[in-house]
Amino acid sequence: MRFSIYQESKKGARKTNQDRMGYCYTREALLMIVADGMGGHLQGDMAAQIAVQTVGTLFQQQATPLLKSPTRFLEAGLLDAHQQILHYRTANKLAESPRTTIVACVVQGGAAYWAHVGDSRLYWLRSGEIIAQTRDHSKIQSMIQQGLASPAEIDTHPDRNKLFNCLGSPEPPTVELSRKMMLQPGDTLFLCTDGLWSAIPETAIAEAFRSNTVMRAVPDMINLALTEAGDDADNVTGVALSWEGADLSDARGVSSGGLPLGAITTTIDHLRPTQLEVPQSPMTDSEIERAIDDIRASIRKSNKLMPKV
Repeated sequence: MRFSIYQESKKGARKTNQDRMGYCYTREALLMIVADGMGGHLQGDMAAQIAVQTVGTLFQQQATPLLKSPTRFLEAGLLDAHQQILHYRTANKLAESPRTTIVACVVQGGAAYWAHVGDSRLYWLRSGEIIAQTRDHSKIQSMIQQGLASPAEIDTHPDRNKLFNCLGSPEPPTVELSRKMMLQPGDTLFLCTDGLWSAIPETAIAEAFRSNTVMRAVPDMINLALTEAGDDADNVTGVALSWEGADLSDARGVSSGGLPLGAITTTIDHLRPTQLEVPQSPMTDSEIERAIDDIRASIRKSNKLMPKV
């Protein structure tokens, strides 16, 4: 595989960043994930962290170097992340379960497969135009489907952030899956949180990728979203991949062909979420951030002691 990939996240006007993101790839398969912890519930950032790490860890275990079934992997991975969040609540005697939205995408065999729960989105672009995107699990989307609202209201309606589907809720989530989508060289896959898509129009997203590489388009869109939202800016996160297709020596981007068999490149910490521990009393935002930093430091220290692949 040859591709270009870039990710970035900013906290905006919020006190902390509850978004989480990451990607990892083997010689023949790639995973991208974005999760948006729900701020109206306890420890939303921890829910997003658990979700990304759970799915990322499963990919690292099962992509050897291919996934047997990307669709089954995505559905099972998101449902397992939901269970891990519920386990986290029980283990730490929290008053309620942390919650998060999530969107994940696998690229394998020249095709893309994606899944989502909530309103974190995936856009598929070709020749500078959006040719497909995920459908939000929100009240306004449901109203549009019932003919009670106009599609033009989806990004501005006051109920656009009211969700009926997420990870960590008392009811099991519904994982919405795509079909197998064959990619063409030059196609772009863009995953983002609602802090981005709610602040800028889809025309701006299309224009950003029409005019720039993913390394330039993603930070440009994030900064534009923060500017447009101003003092109300939410956390803004995006991960984008530009697909180059065959592993040709004269193509641009990263080549996965040079990875040894069994090796994985990843930006996602490999950690069992059930090992996370917090005090039984609710943690402050700063305490959560310090706990995550401590976990990452422990992982880095452990990795230094492990033999290199």
